[in-house]
Amino acid sequence: MDKIEVKCQHACKNTCATLNEALRKETTMVRFYEDVMDECNMPDVSSFISDLVEEKRKVILRLIQKLNEIHVRSQTLDGIVSSFESGDH
Repeated sequence: MDKIEVKCQHACKNTCATLNEALRKETTMVRFYEDVMDECNMPDVSSFISDLVEEKRKVILRLIQKLNEIHVRSQTLDGIVSSFESGDH
């Protein structure tokens, strides 16, 4: 298995590049599992893959929630900073 190189950019503003990449990969995995499930004719395997899809969707939701939290926090901090800057003029 190839080692995946993930480097944090440390310069994110309003988002996180690493979490966005994780979201992209998880979404790709869901599509893969759904395609496999469509081709599978074994009920127990299809059910197992369906469970995997559901687990991945939960992960995707958690990633989206965290990205939203980061965005809101960043916007709040930007608002605080701009309120101080506008008071200086």
